[in-house]
Amino acid sequence: MALFLQPCCANFPPKFLHDGITSEAGGEVVVRLKEGSDTPPGTKILHLRGFDRDGDPLTFGVKGSQAVIHVENEDNNEASVFIVTELDAESQTEYQLVLTLTDGHLGVGNFITQSLLILVEDVNDNPPIFQPYSNTITVEEHSGTKIIGVVEAIDRDSGIFGQVIYELREQDGFDEPFKIQTADGKGILTLVEDLDYETRPVYQLEILARDRANFGQANTATAAILIKVKDIADQPPEFVTVPSVTRVSEDVPKFDEVLRVRAVDGDRDIGNPIVYSIVSGPSDIFAINPDTGIVYTQVALDRESPRSSNGAFILGIEASEIGGIEEPSVLTEVTIIIEDVNDESPEFRSSNYMAEIGENSPKGSMVNFLDSSAIPEVFDHDQGTNGTFNLSIEGDGGIFEVTPKQGINEASFMIRVKDPSQLDFEKVKVINFTLVATEIVEADPHQNRASVTIHIRDVNDNYPAFNEDTYEVEIPENIDQGSTIAWIRATDQDSGSFGTSGIRYTRLSGPLAKHLDLNPQSGIITLGDFGEDANGNLLPSPFDREKTETHYLTVEARDDEGSGNRNAVELTISLLDVNDHPPRFLQDFYQAQLPENSNGFSVPFFLQAFDNDQNGTENAQIRYRIVKGDAGGNFSIDSITGEVRPSGLIDYELMREHETGERYFKLLVRAYDLGNPPLFSDVPLQIFVSDQNDNAPIFEQSLYRINVDEDIQGGTKITEVKARDRDGSSPNNLVIYRIITGAKDKFVVDSETGVISVSLGANLDPDLTSPRTHFYFLEIAALDGGFGSNQLSSIAEVNVTITDVNNKNPYFEQPEAVNIMENSNPGAFVTRVVALDPDTSAKLTYSLDSNKSEAFDENDQIIPRANANVSELFELDANTGDLRVIGRVDREMVARIKLFIRVEDVNAVRNPPQIAFTSLPIIINDVNDNSPEFEDALYIGSVLENSPPGTPVLTVKATDKDENKTITYALEGPSSLSNFLFLDANHGDILVKQAIDRESVGWLNFTVRASDSGFPPRSTFVDVSLLILDENDNTPSFKDEEVTRNLTVAEDTPLGTIIARIQAHDEDSGEFGKVTYFLDKRSPAGSAGGGKFRIHPDTGEISVAEALDREEEDAYNLIVQAYDNYQFGFTTGDSRHAFIQLKVHVLDVNDERPVFETQSSEQCALVTEFHEMSEPVMTIRAFDGDDPETDNARLSFSIQSGNSLDLFHIVEMDHMTAKVFPQRSLKGFYGNYTLSILARDRGYPSNSAANNFHICVQDFNDNSPQIISPPANYTIRIAENASIGAEVTQIRAVDTDTGSNGMVRYRIRKDPLGNFKSFQINPENGQIVLAKPLDRERQKVYGIRVEAFDLGTPTSLQTDLDIVIYVKNINDHEPHFLVDEFSVNFTEHKPPGAERNLIVGTVDQDDEDYDSERLEVCYFIVGGDGIDFFEILPLEHEILTTVELDREAQDSFSLVVKATEECLYPPEHLNASFDPLDDSLLSLNIQVTDIDDHPPTFVKKVFTGGISTNMDFGDVFATIKAVDADLGGNAEIRYSLDGQIIPSSSSEGLENVRKPPFLVNPDTGDLVLNFDPQKGMKGYFDFGVRAYDRAGHVAKAKVQIYLLREDQRVKFVMRSQPAEIRPRIDQFLKVVSDVTGAIVNADGFKVHENSDGTVDKTKTDVLLHFVNPSDNSVLEVVDVLRLIDYRTEELVNIFREFNVINTEGVDPNFVRSAALVHPMMSWVMGLCVFLTILLVVVLILCCCQRERYNRKLRAATTLALDESSPDAVLNKRELVPNTNRHAMEGSNPVWMTGVGYENYEYPKDADDAAMVQKRNNLNRIHLDSLDANVLNESLDSNAIMTSSKNRSREADPDDDDVGYAASHFSNGGSTIRVGSFGKLESPLSASSGRGSGNSRRFSHNDLNKGGPGGGIYSKNMSIASLFPSQMPPIEKLQPAEGYGNTTYDEDDIPRTEL
Repeated sequence: MALFLQPCCANFPPKFLHDGITSEAGGEVVVRLKEGSDTPPGTKILHLRGFDRDGDPLTFGVKGSQAVIHVENEDNNEASVFIVTELDAESQTEYQLVLTLTDGHLGVGNFITQSLLILVEDVNDNPPIFQPYSNTITVEEHSGTKIIGVVEAIDRDSGIFGQVIYELREQDGFDEPFKIQTADGKGILTLVEDLDYETRPVYQLEILARDRANFGQANTATAAILIKVKDIADQPPEFVTVPSVTRVSEDVPKFDEVLRVRAVDGDRDIGNPIVYSIVSGPSDIFAINPDTGIVYTQVALDRESPRSSNGAFILGIEASEIGGIEEPSVLTEVTIIIEDVNDESPEFRSSNYMAEIGENSPKGSMVNFLDSSAIPEVFDHDQGTNGTFNLSIEGDGGIFEVTPKQGINEASFMIRVKDPSQLDFEKVKVINFTLVATEIVEADPHQNRASVTIHIRDVNDNYPAFNEDTYEVEIPENIDQGSTIAWIRATDQDSGSFGTSGIRYTRLSGPLAKHLDLNPQSGIITLGDFGEDANGNLLPSPFDREKTETHYLTVEARDDEGSGNRNAVELTISLLDVNDHPPRFLQDFYQAQLPENSNGFSVPFFLQAFDNDQNGTENAQIRYRIVKGDAGGNFSIDSITGEVRPSGLIDYELMREHETGERYFKLLVRAYDLGNPPLFSDVPLQIFVSDQNDNAPIFEQSLYRINVDEDIQGGTKITEVKARDRDGSSPNNLVIYRIITGAKDKFVVDSETGVISVSLGANLDPDLTSPRTHFYFLEIAALDGGFGSNQLSSIAEVNVTITDVNNKNPYFEQPEAVNIMENSNPGAFVTRVVALDPDTSAKLTYSLDSNKSEAFDENDQIIPRANANVSELFELDANTGDLRVIGRVDREMVARIKLFIRVEDVNAVRNPPQIAFTSLPIIINDVNDNSPEFEDALYIGSVLENSPPGTPVLTVKATDKDENKTITYALEGPSSLSNFLFLDANHGDILVKQAIDRESVGWLNFTVRASDSGFPPRSTFVDVSLLILDENDNTPSFKDEEVTRNLTVAEDTPLGTIIARIQAHDEDSGEFGKVTYFLDKRSPAGSAGGGKFRIHPDTGEISVAEALDREEEDAYNLIVQAYDNYQFGFTTGDSRHAFIQLKVHVLDVNDERPVFETQSSEQCALVTEFHEMSEPVMTIRAFDGDDPETDNARLSFSIQSGNSLDLFHIVEMDHMTAKVFPQRSLKGFYGNYTLSILARDRGYPSNSAANNFHICVQDFNDNSPQIISPPANYTIRIAENASIGAEVTQIRAVDTDTGSNGMVRYRIRKDPLGNFKSFQINPENGQIVLAKPLDRERQKVYGIRVEAFDLGTPTSLQTDLDIVIYVKNINDHEPHFLVDEFSVNFTEHKPPGAERNLIVGTVDQDDEDYDSERLEVCYFIVGGDGIDFFEILPLEHEILTTVELDREAQDSFSLVVKATEECLYPPEHLNASFDPLDDSLLSLNIQVTDIDDHPPTFVKKVFTGGISTNMDFGDVFATIKAVDADLGGNAEIRYSLDGQIIPSSSSEGLENVRKPPFLVNPDTGDLVLNFDPQKGMKGYFDFGVRAYDRAGHVAKAKVQIYLLREDQRVKFVMRSQPAEIRPRIDQFLKVVSDVTGAIVNADGFKVHENSDGTVDKTKTDVLLHFVNPSDNSVLEVVDVLRLIDYRTEELVNIFREFNVINTEGVDPNFVRSAALVHPMMSWVMGLCVFLTILLVVVLILCCCQRERYNRKLRAATTLALDESSPDAVLNKRELVPNTNRHAMEGSNPVWMTGVGYENYEYPKDADDAAMVQKRNNLNRIHLDSLDANVLNESLDSNAIMTSSKNRSREADPDDDDVGYAASHFSNGGSTIRVGSFGKLESPLSASSGRGSGNSRRFSHNDLNKGGPGGGIYSKNMSIASLFPSQMPPIEKLQPAEGYGNTTYDEDDIPRTEL
């Protein structure tokens, strides 16, 4: 900066200011503006400021063109520069101007100047404009890929805004064969696909030209071009006239015209001439005129000729084009149908026929043709009436007739009997006649004949007869295999095989028939093999008397060696019993319980067995004996009854204890029968012996002496006493311990282990006890687990001596904080610590606790012990407590220390050691001993060149460990450094001071100094290096040799092959100098080659990116662009670029496979089986995409597969076409063929392709349907009672033709007898059904002819079948059962079908027709309650389950079974029950056998009970109960505990109860007390119990046992005996619990004891306690009684049911010792109470005399309502004081007799009401008053109505507005409510609150409902009989009539004057 010195009065020149810098420091001012609307005229572009030291006003101006800008001067030496003209970058891109500044003192024409450069930036404001171009282009079709036009559009913008690219705009359905590329700014329009004039002759293209704006809106222009396709001769001819079918008569003359075809040239604009020729079909029969296309006959036609294909010809006609290059042709087919003329005669299939028929055959019976080769058919191949003929018979004498009478083309005929009377085998055996077929045409009909021979056949007409009507046999049930069961014999009157010699015994039916063998010759029945199971074991005999005693079977005999007539006879087999079943016990295992020392079981114990053998025989008589396990003879068994008894007394302790801990006898008991030989079975018997408490506990020592230290802790064990009990089981041998005396709350004993411990919280230090105690004498009792009086015990003494110990801990005097300087010398004294110990013998040692000591840094953060170990810094003298420094102390590391010091009394003799701790704070003072430290050892930064002043560069930062933390910074380096940079001395920030040029300065290296503020100050230095960053100001440039060039590449060049390398250079550095290459995909080359090539963005190497295909594109134009700073600047516009263009040519290789025409391979070439061999079947076309000028595209064809029959061969036509011809005749080879044609090119190596071509050889309808079922002359039997629609049979036929020619349909031909009317046939499936009802007496045989015909064209073919339908007689006799009832057993829960039982058999007495078959008998379920559970197999006669049975759901079922021969039609279910008169019905009884499948179920989910301190160890206090739905032993239940028994968390006093508090009796479920309840124990137990059966099924329940006091029980006195109450108590408890909301448990039942000590056996005292379920606390008696009071109305019904007469609290003494109180003591106590009461009563009477008048007055004011106002209620105005002498606490209302209730009379009826009312009013004069206090407290103020003054009020005695609280069953007092009723809160929520339910309202009607007679009418009625121990309803009082005058005062208070 230059400094100019001027005289003081000289004028200083002004200066330009730019952002605070004067013009001397600045250069040219450059302003960049956008052209056009972005910078409109008037836009402010620059703000000028000037500076003048003289303060003169300044004027700004401009030199040069004034048409561009305008300067406006403003105040404060400022001015604004505005644009005055519109900018256009296309006209001028920059303006060089000069700004002027003057203060007016520089002289005329003198200015201070500043150059201004305005750069006009181009914007995209010019659209492209197309240059003139041709808008119509003509292109020849199939001309290949080529350039067809060039367009050019000019954009006046610059840069990318002026670069134009071209594209084709998409039209609707855009699929154009053109593309456009951009090259050198021009659009090259290229044809890229083949054009076809015939497909599309004209294309309308729209070319879009747009600039390359990469942001904002791009400008576009469009140009329209019409492309016309020029036609060439490339299309074959097209047929325009082709008749599909032409009909011609077969007698047409030769050379007569048949049809005409016409074709035209496919190239419409050329129109070459067409010639015609026949290329397939019978060319010897037909010919075509080549010029006109007329087809005519060459020979005479014959429709019936085999060559005529049934009168149809197909001609293949070819139309060829003349004059074309290849002379293309086209084929078509025409069909010629020959119409028939009558030139054929009817023909029989055979000239002779032979048949037979049985004698006596009915009319209409068909004869049976014997020779299968002589088919009964006649045919005439003419059509229509020419082929219709009549059939007739000549020479038969009228015996036969033929059907049908008429046929068309072909007909199958039947011969039927017309006159059956002449069919007699004995008169005539053979009949001969002639069949005649005659056409029906009138003119010259043709005729033909055939001879027929009929043989007459003899028949069988007698049935076999049995020697006996019924066969009955008896056999033993254990009969051996092969033994003879019975011998059946029958005879037949016929001769030969039809007679007796031909009888065969053909069938044995019945339930056991499969186990028997029937000799067909002799009729002997033997027992067959039993068979084997899956394991090869022999199956048991089917005969078992115990299952079925009698079996019923049916034997069938037939003559004619088993194929003739049949008959059946019944066979009954009775089984004789044998001893084959051993006795079976009812249980598989028996258990019993026997108390030791007992003479017998508590209940007689029996073992029972049963025997399935026949009752009443020795086989079923059972005896018992013990066979094993009783060597000592401890037990005996009654041999007949099975009762087991002990032989003597058994000592439990002498028995061996088993592994399970139990002691038992394991016996084996045998049950045997008296059969021969005797059979037996054994069962194990386990007898458990229960222990009795007969041994007392015995201590191991009688005296224990121990010494105990005075500081022993509470809960410490001091000794253990041990006693043993010789009893053999728990709880008898369980011992518990108690301290009787001497503990003084200092010791406790564990009741289970006998461990004596110091009580928790107890202190044995004699110094702390008063008086000082050194000795304790304890008396310990051991008690066993016996119950009640059976409990035994013993006593031991324990003497405890207390010894003194040294047990006082030392303690510190709290030390103060200490300050030391850092770097203190080792050995420096710090302080002394002092500790004291109360013990005189204490010896104290000091030590440092380095683990607990802590060191803190200056931030008060804890320093890890590894970095600051206080034991290395300080030393503490163990004896004196002196603390000294032993290591270097650095405040920068440790600023504060908290030192933990430990002192220990080493003379202490007991662990834990006697120690004490204290902490000593030590503060470290600082010394300046650290220099500042920079955060980094070297700072490296960067700054962009030309950054403005003030730009932050980087910040240096230093820190100081000392407390002097203030640091200052300074630059160290050359003086020129300050020209560029500025350093903040306080913060270390480095800023740009002056713009830096990177080309001049690349790096700035200097040093920064940091100094602290200590004394003396300390400094540190750090090096700093700054990199000057470059800006992008150079454009990449390609090297000269990399100009556009041509490249060549083979199309099979591997991917990734490099074909060229492009290089460009950029002078900038870094990313600005890094060049990135890419291919421009929007250029023409990019459009064509997009994706085919890839350029490496860094090296510029161009490589192949995708497989090249010359056939797709043979040349590519590539535009390569080079960008600098591409990665970061392309999208932001901070990137420069250049581009070059390359041309790439692709060379061909043989890489294309031949491709078949899709259309030809997908279609099926249709030909007939009569196709000519010289005519092609199909034409194959394929092409190869390789260069057509080379062998790579020339193809050869061959058949690869599909021609295994050698039917076809292929002929090549050219290098792209081949034709397939028949190799031989296709006759009979109709069907679909798929030929795999191989096309192979001639390139090297060659490529090939195969494709499937389909040839469909169409069938000609030349095969008639063939009937395959039923066979010819088939006879069908149908019952005469068959219903309409019933199926008769089904016809099935097949046709070997295909398509519609092979589709078969059916119909019944009409016959003259009309048999066809009785039947219908389904035309599609051939099913014949009955159409009319049948009558066997009218017609037994029906003959019908069924025709099967196809749907072939042009002529349908058919086949006939004759069917004989025989009508069977109906079944007159149903099968019948021989028994009415039958029983079977099924086991429950077996899978469905797992068990099967055979049902008893049936017999059938039907006489069947001679030719009918024996019908099967089927069983069906038709009724009963088990229809949904069981199923019967109809033919097997076996019953099985369909669902799984459950005996507990249903243990038996009853079914009704019906036997019937109608197996296909199950009978309907019966609405009624079993009918014993119907022998076809059977009553089937089913019993379900039980298994152990049900687990036990507890009767409650939760069992509750209570225990109190009056109970003893071993008492039974509750019982759990479960039930099992199974039977017998399966239902036996045992009980056990489930898990541990844990007291509730709120329990108290149960700490020493360690063993299970309760035991459960496994047999009875009794809960037994297993500990001794003590006072102070509170809480409850919650535990689980289990019940399990033999099978291991388990049920669980919950038990809650509450600890209660004796005075928490409530006594309910009931007028019933205990035995009557116990079974029903659960019902009572449930109702009381539901009403009160409490858990109610029964604690005991006692016979009622009166107050005088006498026993009333008619009453029972039931002791209950109530539990609040919300907190499981036992309710107090007073709360229970209050609760009952509030709920009495809800309890009244249950109280009446159980006759509850009183409720009261239980005196603990009553419970504890009621039985021990001496009767005399009771009398004395009663006398005292009586005298006391008498004294009180006398005093009360005296006092009450005085108040009598007042009481009467107040009672009289309690008025009732007026009878005239029944809806009104009392109006209460004041509270009347208590005047009722009976309303005292504790009084019982039942004693209140004679005070107004007993003499109150109730009316018996309406007539008696008036008289009773009068007497009651008189009686009220003498009634005592009500408890007014109760009345007033119960009145509801809302129920008060005010009556007028001085008005008499009368009560309605029938009004029931008075309500009474149901507090009638307790001694807690009574409550009377008048008027409406409030609600009381439950005492469970508040003991003194109000109840929660509405009180019931009583009336006279309520009272009248109580007596058994419907009312209570006694004048002096006993209230107790209606309400035991309760107060009866109280009527409202009213003044006595005539007794006083009642008035009302001003307050409406009634006053009565007597």
